[in-house]
Amino acid sequence: MALNLKHIELLAFKLKSGKVQDINISYQVFGPALHTAPIILVNHALTGNSSVTDWWSELLGDHKVIDTKQLTVLAFDIPGNGHDGNIDHMIFNYQDWTLFDVGAAFAKALQLLNISFIDLGIGGSIGGALLWEMLAQQPELFGTIVPIAADWKATDWVIACCHIQELILSTSSKPVEVARQHAMTFYRSPQGLRSKFRRGKDKSSFKVQKWLDFHGTELKKRFSLPAYRLLNQLLTSADAAGNHGEDIAAIIATSQTVIELIAIDSDGFFVAHEDRRTFDLLKREKDINYHEISSVNGHDAFLIEHDQVKEILSGIIQNRLPKSSKTACNKIRLLQSA
Repeated sequence: MALNLKHIELLAFKLKSGKVQDINISYQVFGPALHTAPIILVNHALTGNSSVTDWWSELLGDHKVIDTKQLTVLAFDIPGNGHDGNIDHMIFNYQDWTLFDVGAAFAKALQLLNISFIDLGIGGSIGGALLWEMLAQQPELFGTIVPIAADWKATDWVIACCHIQELILSTSSKPVEVARQHAMTFYRSPQGLRSKFRRGKDKSSFKVQKWLDFHGTELKKRFSLPAYRLLNQLLTSADAAGNHGEDIAAIIATSQTVIELIAIDSDGFFVAHEDRRTFDLLKREKDINYHEISSVNGHDAFLIEHDQVKEILSGIIQNRLPKSSKTACNKIRLLQSA
């Protein structure tokens, strides 16, 4: 369990479905105190959590690309992900939830923290899809967003993969282990597995089979079935354009937020082609850039290709991040006028 977890209680939180329930959002702050430096929000991936200095330690920490000596890093746990180990904070009615609801919950949490502006938002996979959802709900919340290996929507392919995940989670005698093994086949790539294993064997088993068994067992140790079912449901529900179908441009028409897309050329889940389509759709109207990581490692490359991610993020931070926090400046003005 993370030692620095803080908690926000949202009582009678209303879901898009109309259901009302009490929820808990755990979060962590790294670096300077809130409102004293530029704020970077980091949204975690499906099996990630708010302990971003652990799972993204190559990029985030003191004197690193995301430098917690100079930048305030804020990371929320998606409600129900189980990071705090408290069963009372789990969400069991997962089918009532959508990624829209998580965006709305984060908006209320930010309001309670007196945060009206985030200098830079970064998110990988579902965390990147959540950035799009937050932008759609609050067009002026971010200075810049950086969705990595993500999309503003769940494509038919993503929905299909998640459908099979839900069937495994509903029917298997080892639901988390088997679902994780299945997920690893689309989080990586055929080229990456060939490069890693080359059909090697340990005694009578192929090494790739033992590798999959290992990942299933390891996830079972730290991730519960209710959390997995919820996060899988949220992935399926990603749709920042809402009732506008494919027209994400109409949803963010009034936003001045800079968009820095980062895709992976071998991503077999949130495929790069979709980000290229989004870039082509928005490039005439928005301040948007497209970056591509070259890797054989598939979707998980954003957690593996550290040098490429560092180079891209370094340029974005240098070019897009202000030297002082807008929220800090606003706080000073409020104090001066009081």
